[in-house]
Amino acid sequence: MSGKEDIKNLLKISGYSNIAIEYFLEKVNVGKIDNPDAYFVHTGPCGDTMEISLAIEPDSKVIKEAKFQAIGCAGAFSSGSAITEMIKGKTIEQAEKIEEEDVIDWLGGIPGQKIHCTCLAKKTLKFALNEYK
Repeated sequence: MSGKEDIKNLLKISGYSNIAIEYFLEKVNVGKIDNPDAYFVHTGPCGDTMEISLAIEPDSKVIKEAKFQAIGCAGAFSSGSAITEMIKGKTIEQAEKIEEEDVIDWLGGIPGQKIHCTCLAKKTLKFALNEYK
């Protein structure tokens, strides 16, 4: 078995959904936007840190691009990927309405002990949007 298959199996056994595993392994939206319109770094109570950068259309307030970086576990990376995917093409107002449960539903579930990772993604997004305003 390859290293990637071993990781997939371990994450599956741990309770991660297929989409959460794919987001983690493929590093969906991991990166940084040069000269972002909105940006924030937040460290959660568990010690994981997430950074979100956004490109926002000034007239329509639509999020054109969303990237994140994290220092954390598979839960932090899959949650960061999910929330950045969810907000692309949405207005700031629509993005502000996304809750932790929406991220968990989008992912098809994550292990219960990793729910705080969706909170980290949601809070970091909230702070980035507040900074933009």
